[in-house]
Amino acid sequence: MAAAFPTRASTSNSTLIPTVARDADSSDAHCLRVDSGGHSRPILTPSQSSNGQPDTDSNPDFADDWHPSPATSNPGGYVGPTRRPSSLNLEFDRDRNRNRDRNRDIDRHAGEVIDGAPTINRSIREEGFAEMSTWAGQPHIKGSSEAMRMVLLTFNAIGITFTWGVEMTYCTPYLLNLGLTKSNTSLVWIAGPLSGLIVQPIVGVIADQSTSKWGRRRPFIVMGSMIAALSMIVLGFTQEIVGFFVADEKSARGFTITLAVLAIYAVDFAINAVMSCARSLIVDTLPIEKQQAGAAWSSRMSAMGHMMGYGAGAIDLVGMLGTTLGDTQFKQLTLIATFFILFSSGVSCWAVTERVLISTRPDSRKPVGRFKVFSQIWSTLLNLPPRIQAICWAQFWAWIGWFPFLFYSATWVGETYFRYDAPEEAKNSKDVLGDVGRIGSTALVIYSTVTLIGAWLLPMITKSPDDEKYTARPPQGLATLAEKFSKRKPDLMTVWMAGHLMFASAMFMAPFAASFRFATFLVVICGLPWTIAMWAPVTFLGVEVNKLSGATEAGGPAYRRLSNADDIELPAINADHALHLEHGPDTPGASSSTGELSGIYFGILNIYSTLPQFIGTFISTIVFTILEPGKSPELAKGADPAQHHDTDGPNAIAVCLFIGAISALGAAYATSRLRYL
Repeated sequence: MAAAFPTRASTSNSTLIPTVARDADSSDAHCLRVDSGGHSRPILTPSQSSNGQPDTDSNPDFADDWHPSPATSNPGGYVGPTRRPSSLNLEFDRDRNRNRDRNRDIDRHAGEVIDGAPTINRSIREEGFAEMSTWAGQPHIKGSSEAMRMVLLTFNAIGITFTWGVEMTYCTPYLLNLGLTKSNTSLVWIAGPLSGLIVQPIVGVIADQSTSKWGRRRPFIVMGSMIAALSMIVLGFTQEIVGFFVADEKSARGFTITLAVLAIYAVDFAINAVMSCARSLIVDTLPIEKQQAGAAWSSRMSAMGHMMGYGAGAIDLVGMLGTTLGDTQFKQLTLIATFFILFSSGVSCWAVTERVLISTRPDSRKPVGRFKVFSQIWSTLLNLPPRIQAICWAQFWAWIGWFPFLFYSATWVGETYFRYDAPEEAKNSKDVLGDVGRIGSTALVIYSTVTLIGAWLLPMITKSPDDEKYTARPPQGLATLAEKFSKRKPDLMTVWMAGHLMFASAMFMAPFAASFRFATFLVVICGLPWTIAMWAPVTFLGVEVNKLSGATEAGGPAYRRLSNADDIELPAINADHALHLEHGPDTPGASSSTGELSGIYFGILNIYSTLPQFIGTFISTIVFTILEPGKSPELAKGADPAQHHDTDGPNAIAVCLFIGAISALGAAYATSRLRYL
């Protein structure tokens, strides 16, 4: 069953839908009255009632506010705002003849997903905006309930984080096993921030302007997922691929390292493209009051992906599945990750229908030419609104701390085990890489379980940034209890600050971990801060982007004209066929819809997430060079023992985690400043 998301139910017997919005004095403006029985009939506006007088009873002066309705069969449970026709300032595309055929095709495609109930999708030209755009269709998600629609919208996060988890858990010990030093390995991981710095902003800008009939985000999600899947296969079977072309074992090792590094770069670049468009898809599809819910569901799916990835890594797959998928743990995990990234992205792309950008009329004030994308990113970066700037700075300081944790925590737990707890027979294992990976994965399985629990519970006990305007209705039996509890809910900003402080407290203890159990405990308690780190900045930015899009700046969403006919015949509306309404602002300079430029703003947020990773890489390289300049004695057993680094001093990874804790304190301070903007 297909249903629009979100649906807005009316508590009255009928809902007014303005179909023509010209000016306040227009005498031919019409509306539809949709009766509760599902029938529709044209009615006259206040300027032209049945007796020639204003019909103020049947069509009262429109209000600009959202009005929560009592619980109905519609899970959305809101009455959409209606507006004075004079505020819309919209008219049809004067060039619609040129795009008539394409609009008809796209409208037909968009209408197919509502169980045979045709939607009213027409291209419109939005006058008064800096960049006039022509759109067709409306965003909606398949699913019979709000929870199902949220799951389908964010399902691709499972594949993203599963693949990312395999990479973070196994690639560092894999590279160490090939003979790289820790300092060189830290330079390899510059692929992550480099791909985030380059790919996410550029893909975001290009996707914002994409006129593909499949939408602006889904084509990039599909292409990125396919590239990531192919690169994961290459990464898992680098030795076999190189061995097929190079017979000399010594030469093959160098080529194997090179191919593995290139595959890591390709995976990171592709995953960043998928991640960028997946985040923007949430902002594009959901209204402002659902942004926190969308971000929370995304973090839940991410936590599930991490838990599944780390769980698979903790299991002896070779002993369970045999050698059909590969003769090592790492090879089998890369094949499983390939399946998950393709399957999860396919599900989300199947379930979500985007509105389609038909054409844009460029603004002469905007940069043009071959460097347009970079100029637009740079211009936006220099002119960020104060609250978005504050969100970005909080993200900047937080990620200096998170970078060493995400990339080295599994290796740190495994090394701690081999240094302090492992029996002699374990140290002489033939598959040390698999053993270190399984020990680290076991810690991360518990960590991701805590993350998943936090992702489910924390949004329920945290006040949304816009709870003042949009209040979820609990079941009738829990209404009184929920009302009392809601007064004591911490706001999201307080929760975000607490997450920074909790992470800092744990990482300050890292250099003092002398057993893998204590190291595991420190990793596990970071599950809650990571849940908040995935959810809070995305929620705040989603709200701010929607405000910039005019959804709240203009006093609330407004209905748009959807057809060139004065009287529109609607199909019967019932619980299974939700009415689709497009929203748009009524003030010049506002964007046409929520999330109009979500791609570029989330790309900029990712710049503030990736630049600190360069700093983290630089810090890690210095620390590894000073404390552990040689090869890993736990993993590089084939190397000359003289090349192994000393293990008597403090663990270099633990020192990097300690430095990250200091940065987390800076993130807490930066987050506190957001309250005063």
